[in-house]
Amino acid sequence: MTSVQSDSFANVTFIRPATFFINGFSNVPHAKYYYVFLCFMYAVTVLGNSFIMCTIYLARSLHTAKYIAIFNLALSDLGESSALIPKLIDMFLFENQDISYEACLANMFFVFHFMTLQSLTLLALAFDRLIAICFPLRYHAIVTKTAMFLIVGFIWILSIALNVSLVGLITRLSFCRSTVVNSYYCDHGPIYRLACNDNSMNSIMAFVCFALLVCTPVIIITITYFCIAVALLKIAHGAQRIKAMKTCTSHLMLVAIFFLPFLSVNIAASTTSIHPNARIINNSLTQTIPPLLNPVVYTLKTEEVMQSIKKLYKRSKVNTKIERNMKCSRGN
Repeated sequence: MTSVQSDSFANVTFIRPATFFINGFSNVPHAKYYYVFLCFMYAVTVLGNSFIMCTIYLARSLHTAKYIAIFNLALSDLGESSALIPKLIDMFLFENQDISYEACLANMFFVFHFMTLQSLTLLALAFDRLIAICFPLRYHAIVTKTAMFLIVGFIWILSIALNVSLVGLITRLSFCRSTVVNSYYCDHGPIYRLACNDNSMNSIMAFVCFALLVCTPVIIITITYFCIAVALLKIAHGAQRIKAMKTCTSHLMLVAIFFLPFLSVNIAASTTSIHPNARIINNSLTQTIPPLLNPVVYTLKTEEVMQSIKKLYKRSKVNTKIERNMKCSRGN
């Protein structure tokens, strides 16, 4: 079933499909076990990122500009996984691979939106580390909570504007041939390439978004850490240098986890032909592993977070003991 509209300007038939069919893996035995694995990863991701967000919210010592950005990163991790994996499980474990046109565009927007938030939030955290190490005496004057709220707000507005434009351009496309999407979700590239009419604007917008939201943050973060390395070389005492470097390790790990697989997959796809099954595995792991590992990295590699968790645990034990004593005294 399709809805057909007349295009008076081009004198052609414009076809907007009622549904798309998400193909997923082709001729892969026991593929359902992989989707079960992603389901397990999603459960761990939800628990980990919810734990980090609750810790930041409850621990007053973490109510700083830096942890506003980290809270936003955990929120975007949770959002991306929730936009991607539950629908993926519904499609391939319960064989509901047909998705309505409107739901497909919504799925595309939310997956891309939360990925954009991750990329730009990592850039904001690089700015935080740059000021902390290169201008330590002015850090609290420059990186205030108000400034970080404004940065995070700008990130959200920019992400929404770009991704609404990216997804909105799909609505000008006519799908008169296949509606089978060779991906595991409503991916932008495989969908716009199915169009019968001119899709050059979609191709240009995809390139612009990739350049602005992936390549530009990587370049700026690289420049930032070059400046940080120069500043660290000027520190005379080795102990101070190591202490300053430790504050960057968590962020560097998150940058590597997020950007390196994503860049390698996209560069490989643009230079060579990748089998659809290989592309699905690479992209799905690239989109699900960073949200899974981010809370682990920030919990284990950041002393401030570990100390806050210990204090919250001790406080909960004290509160439990007080409540128990009060119940006992009432019983007596």
